[in-house]
Amino acid sequence: MSADRTLPDVASLTELIRASTDLDADDREWLQVLVADWQLLADLSFSDLVLWLPHRDGEGYVAVAQMRPTTGPTAFQDDLVGTRTARGHRPLLDIALDEARIVREGDPELRSDVPVRMEAIPVRRGDRILGVISRNTSLISVRTPSRLELTYIQSAADLARMIAAGLFPHVGTSGAVLTALQDGSPRVGDGLIRLDADGVVTYASPNALSAYRRLGLATDLIGNHLGTLTAELAPTHGPVEEALAVVAGGRKPRGLEIETEDVVVGLRAIPLDSPEAHLGAIVLLRDVTDVRRRERELITKDATIREIHHRVKNNLQTVAALLRLQARRLSEPEARTALEEAVRRVGSIAIVHDTLSISPDENLAFDEVVDRVLVMLADVSSVEARVEPRREGTFGTLAGDLATPLSMVLTELLQNALEHGITAGSQLLVVRAKREGEVLRVEVDDDGRGLPAGFDPVASANLGLQIVRTLVTGELGGELEIGARPGGGTRVSLGIPVHHGLARNATNPGRSGRGS
Repeated sequence: MSADRTLPDVASLTELIRASTDLDADDREWLQVLVADWQLLADLSFSDLVLWLPHRDGEGYVAVAQMRPTTGPTAFQDDLVGTRTARGHRPLLDIALDEARIVREGDPELRSDVPVRMEAIPVRRGDRILGVISRNTSLISVRTPSRLELTYIQSAADLARMIAAGLFPHVGTSGAVLTALQDGSPRVGDGLIRLDADGVVTYASPNALSAYRRLGLATDLIGNHLGTLTAELAPTHGPVEEALAVVAGGRKPRGLEIETEDVVVGLRAIPLDSPEAHLGAIVLLRDVTDVRRRERELITKDATIREIHHRVKNNLQTVAALLRLQARRLSEPEARTALEEAVRRVGSIAIVHDTLSISPDENLAFDEVVDRVLVMLADVSSVEARVEPRREGTFGTLAGDLATPLSMVLTELLQNALEHGITAGSQLLVVRAKREGEVLRVEVDDDGRGLPAGFDPVASANLGLQIVRTLVTGELGGELEIGARPGGGTRVSLGIPVHHGLARNATNPGRSGRGS
């Protein structure tokens, strides 16, 4: 292999490492965390980064990850992930891997007529070199760098030395790798402060200074101890104040938020160390006041929605209680039966709203709803045929607008089976559910008397069946089939699309199969 070539596409960094190297799970985790946080190095050095790992066949390297800077022009127009290169084709990689040192020698390369300087940084974990990061910097700009850019470049050099020494990413006291902060945490361009080994500010970018001005700073940052100053601007008490001073002073690799009455500033500290001493720290800042305000508004909105579901549930239960009282006062059996059926229908809807009132969003685990409906209907079965309805399989998570009509459909089908299908010798009434891609398949089986001869579900005047057919084919956009169960009894089959919550299909309301 004498030149670069591209491997077949691999879905993820982990899969690419497994396919090309013999690194173990701990090594893969280390590299995952490094790659999750190396945007920091790319932005500080205005450079493209490529992570090269030695291939298990010993013939060269494979590029498993790539990162472009957000602070400057890219040196690569193409994606290099999956590319293989032979030993000797990129000599700096060989030197960095074999000698375990950062290599900057060599003349710039021309890529698309743009000069690019390459630097190779060995990636150390413990006493082993796992791979090499190539740092590729476009040299298209020839102007004198600003103080901000010089601070970025110096910080990038310190960070590169930490990677080569196995000091980055950071590890906890137990030896576990500390994961990188999530998206939304401060980035290099949001605001940067450079601290010396004592935690004193030696440089603050304009964005960082503005963030501290909004916190109430009336003086300059440079020359002040950032931990002490931060604790004074956002007064807290006890351990919280001590942790704030330590993190803002650059001693702990952590993120935190500084909150005053009007402003919230996210802060992230990245200590810079050598094997011999603590060198200082980079502190990244971002004004997240608007973000936190929107989050609080969403929390308030979610709480309001849950409260509405709770009140709707209470109102439905009140309606059900009134209907139940009215049914007891009636002497006509048909009228009493009609009101009792209405009570059960209202009850199934109340169960959905009760579940949504404690759900963190508008989706809910529908198995819980089905189980509660089964318990509610179990008391309806006659003394002679004491069948306990049960669920098999799982419905999974469904959107609230799909859950309400589906709970009513199951209530009607189960009630229909208990009233018209189950006999004294019946032992089976089961609801089966499974997902097939974006379709939910549901079966309701009983081993009762089965369908009457010549029964036409479409022409049936049964109110429960009419409700089922309307909800399944109209509201849910699904399919309905009812027929004989193998071995005796009745089987009702439903196919409900679930990929977009409530899937409406009103164009063909008559595509149900045989009714029940």
